Amino acid sequence: MHMGTQNSDVQGRVVVITGGGTGIGAAVAERYASEGATVVVVGRRREPLEEVASRIGATAVVADASNGESARAAVAEIVERFGTIDVLVANAGGHGFAAVGDTSDDDWDAAIKVNLSTAFVMARESLPALLSDADGGVGGGEIVIVSSLAGLFAGPSVAGYTVGKHALIGLTRSLARDYGRHGVRVNAVCPGWVRTPMADAEMDEFASHAPEIADRAAGYAAVTRDVPLGRPGEPAEIASIVRFLGSPQSSYMNGSVLVADGGAHIVDLPTVAFEHAGM
Repeated sequence: MHMGTQNSDVQGRVVVITGGGTGIGAAVAERYASEGATVVVVGRRREPLEEVASRIGATAVVADASNGESARAAVAEIVERFGTIDVLVANAGGHGFAAVGDTSDDDWDAAIKVNLSTAFVMARESLPALLSDADGGVGGGEIVIVSSLAGLFAGPSVAGYTVGKHALIGLTRSLARDYGRHGVRVNAVCPGWVRTPMADAEMDEFASHAPEIADRAAGYAAVTRDVPLGRPGEPAEIASIVRFLGSPQSSYMNGSVLVADGGAHIVDLPTVAFEHAGM
């Protein structure tokens, strides 16, 4: 259950979310807005941003978070309108679904751009506003970087995505190391399978290539069969973790990486066969 806005420690804080038009980003925007935060959703596609913004009472800003000029203009617009940025949620991502040998230069550039550069550029451009609100301790700005389980492990034929998500962990730690002493905390979350439009599309493709997978639901069941919780996550579940990291509730966390994958990362792969054999 969401906290009421009256007692929320994020009420009135200015929260900027990249990739805020769909999936996890939209759920994060909804969570913060439900607690009285001033929410700005940023992305390249106007229509989904405005749908989310109108539904939850947020502001939509169309920008390419991986482009310095575009990100700088977006940050300037946000600061001019709201005075500061208290929380940046770097959530934009996608692309990079091929093995190294099948990845062209253009595909590689696109994967790094959307999975890594979006967070790097938006963090860089937001730092002056985040720092201006910092007091050298509790109460400064926060950056929450949404990586992935692919930031810790490698799936099949997802080289660009995997490398970009791994690099986000390094970006998190570098930012935390350099700016923690100035009151800006930076932490990351690594979701596993979450029921988002991007994951839905992957499950649809899975079903079209695997005769034993009848539909999207069967795809999710198959990819979470060996996950201890036995199901994919919901965007709202990840939003709860982002909200925790992007608030005073996590005030002594900096440079941390929280995994939210239903327990997938604790499974010892060589023993999975024993379980399937009923042992």
